[in-house]
Amino acid sequence: MRRSWKFLLRPTARQAAALAACVEDHRQLYNAALEHRRTAYAKAGVSVRYGDQSAELKHIRADDAGGQGRWSFSSQQTTLRRLDKAFRAFFERVKTGRTPGFPRFKGRGRFDTVAWPKDGDGCRWDSQPQHPTATYVRLQGIGHVRVHRHRPVRGRVKTISVKREGSRWYVVLSCDKVPAEPLPATGAMAGIDLGVASLVTTSDGGQVANPRHLAATAGRLATAQRDLARKKRGSQRRRKQVAQVAALHAKVRRQRLDGAHKAALALIRAYDVIAHEDLRITNMTRSASGTVEQPGRNVAQKSGLNRSILDAGWGVFLTILSHKAESAGRKLIAVNPAHTSRTCAHCGHRAAENRLTQAEFACTACGHTAHADVNAAVNILRAGLALRQAAQAA
Repeated sequence: MRRSWKFLLRPTARQAAALAACVEDHRQLYNAALEHRRTAYAKAGVSVRYGDQSAELKHIRADDAGGQGRWSFSSQQTTLRRLDKAFRAFFERVKTGRTPGFPRFKGRGRFDTVAWPKDGDGCRWDSQPQHPTATYVRLQGIGHVRVHRHRPVRGRVKTISVKREGSRWYVVLSCDKVPAEPLPATGAMAGIDLGVASLVTTSDGGQVANPRHLAATAGRLATAQRDLARKKRGSQRRRKQVAQVAALHAKVRRQRLDGAHKAALALIRAYDVIAHEDLRITNMTRSASGTVEQPGRNVAQKSGLNRSILDAGWGVFLTILSHKAESAGRKLIAVNPAHTSRTCAHCGHRAAENRLTQAEFACTACGHTAHADVNAAVNILRAGLALRQAAQAA
């Protein structure tokens, strides 16, 4: 398996300044390469490829030895590949008729990651193995940076990335040949229904509360954003206020990740087979504002629902659940969520009137009553088991 590990860096003041300079130079390289492609096509109709720009990189480094020449050649190639990937995605969207979204220049604060494609090529993980208590990562042009390694790294380190989040720096290791850690079989199966009132409801009646981290921080965020709106653009005070708003959002994100990890781990430990809804969250959270000719209805209510869905973090939770299931040897089944909330789990009768309220389900045909989310989770489990039987028969 391939897995990633993320650790907090503990750079000195000089190393932090060098990290910031490294990211800034890679940002300028990205923007210069983008301008090169745009100008070549606009003036001469020539399409510049990654290979052309990579070949010119050695001349750029030689002419700017104190700037671009300080950093790893391989990391700069990775930045050029990042631009090439953006262009390939752009052309793919054009071919399929979607909104193209031409690659844009990266402003300050929009480029925060530098990657090294191979451990040992401009970077070295655990560069001081003889140290008795600390772990270090060596980065070309920066030095040996201390790492807060809070858990062991498994597998073989393939790529190393450095990421800036607010005032913090992180190192991300991508490892292959990571051994699986299968859990003992429990013989239990469950369907799970994702919701806003409760994050997860299982088919046997269990519920995981929705912590609503964004709602809990909404007051502080609103105050910080009002203060930001009053600051003069380009001022030092505005930059400090931007950092404060970003720190609040980062805290919410870390809380959401932590809650998703804990909820997913509890499910993986309890069940061998888990069926869940194959949700299209992007479609579910589209704006209802409509157009000038055809304005939307219940826009305010839909906006509040979208905010609640995104605050619950369904997509993050399902991604983490999938990774943990693969590592633990559990089976995860995605089913079509259509009509699971309005179909009776007792007799199979389907009607919109079956669901009286958000929490109550009462079948109009057989009189079966249950919690609406539990009823949906039972239907999801049955659909998942039917898919598994069909796959085994095929």
